[in-house]
Amino acid sequence: MAHVLVSPLNWGLGHATRDIPVIRTLLDHGHEVTIAACGNALAVLRQEFPGLPSIEYPDYPIPFSSGRLFIPRFCAGLPSIFAAVSREHATLESILTKEHYDLVISDNRLGVFSSKVPSIFVTHQLHYHLPLLYWPAELLAIPANMFLHEQYARIIVPDNPPGPLSLAGKLSRPQTDVARDRAFFSGILSGTRQMACTQDLDYLVIISGPEPQRTILERIILAHMGELEGHGIVLLGNPQGKPVPVRHGNWTCISYVPTSVKTELMNRAKCVICRSGYTTLMELAELGKTQALLIPTPGQTEQEYLSWYYREKGWFYSEDQEHLDLAEDVAVAKKFPGFPALPKTRENTKRLYAELLAGYLE
Repeated sequence: MAHVLVSPLNWGLGHATRDIPVIRTLLDHGHEVTIAACGNALAVLRQEFPGLPSIEYPDYPIPFSSGRLFIPRFCAGLPSIFAAVSREHATLESILTKEHYDLVISDNRLGVFSSKVPSIFVTHQLHYHLPLLYWPAELLAIPANMFLHEQYARIIVPDNPPGPLSLAGKLSRPQTDVARDRAFFSGILSGTRQMACTQDLDYLVIISGPEPQRTILERIILAHMGELEGHGIVLLGNPQGKPVPVRHGNWTCISYVPTSVKTELMNRAKCVICRSGYTTLMELAELGKTQALLIPTPGQTEQEYLSWYYREKGWFYSEDQEHLDLAEDVAVAKKFPGFPALPKTRENTKRLYAELLAGYLE
C-alpha cells in the first residue's frame, strides 16, 4: 500500500473537482491519500472525502482583474506569485521530512514537486493562449513551461490527445520535447457523475467567476431570463447570498448549492447556460449535454479561446457577455450538436491508473 499526496490549486474549484475521480481511483486500489490544499479547494475535498487526512497548504494570490486588464495585472503580480511558489516548495520539503509519501500529485501548483519523491503535474494548459498584442509573452512562456515541466516525472493532461477530439485545442498541445515526453493524455476527468433522472428542467444557468464579472452576468441574466419559454433555475454562485431560493415566475434563483445538488440539476437540465471554464466544459462532456450556451468571463483569455474554439468546431455556440441577447442566443445554441462521443471519466481513470499511476505505486 502506497501513500499519495494530492495538492490542487485553489483558483476556483475546478482543480479540486477534477482530482476527485483520481483520488477515488487511488482509494479503490487500496492506497492512502492525504489532501494538501487551502480555501474552497480544501473544503470541497474534505466534504467529498471526510475520512481522509488533510493539510492546510496555502498557495498563491488570485490575479483576477475586473475585466480586460487581466494580463497586465497578472504580470504585475508575478513577483508575489514567484515568492509564493518558492514558499510552497519549501513547505513541501518540510512536509516530506515529517511523513513518507510514495508519490506527489500537483494539480497546477508550480512549487509542489520534489527530487526525493516522484512528482506528477496535472494541467490542461501545456501552452498558453494570449491576445495578439501579447504574443511576445506567449513565446516567452514556452521556455518557462519547459523549465516547469522538467521538475516533474510525468504530466497528466485531462484531455484527449491533440487532434479532432481535443477539448482544449492548442492549450493542451505540447510545444517542447520535454512536454511531449512527459505528457499522458488521460481524457476527461470530472467529479460530476451521470445520474438516471428525467430531464424536467428547461434551463440551468450557472453564474460564476470573479467579481465584478459574476455580478454583471447575474444582472444580465435576471433582467432577461423571462424572455425564455419554459422554467429554469439560476445558480448565482454567491455563497454569501440569501440561503432561501427566490421565485421569479417560472424561474427560481438560488444563491449557492452544494456540489451534489449542482450535479443533480445539471443532469436534469435540457439546456445549460454557463461560463466556458475548462472544468465546466468537462462536466458537459461527462454528462453528454448537447445544448449549452457558453459565455466567457471577459478578460480571461483561456475561456475566450475555448469559446471561440468550440464555436469553430461546431460543438457549442458562444457569445460575449457584452453582446448577449439571451433569447436569440439560446435559440441558436440549441441548433449545435454538443461534443462527439467521448470516453468518460470512469474508463479514463482506469486507464490512467493501469498505464501511469500503477508504475509508481505497485
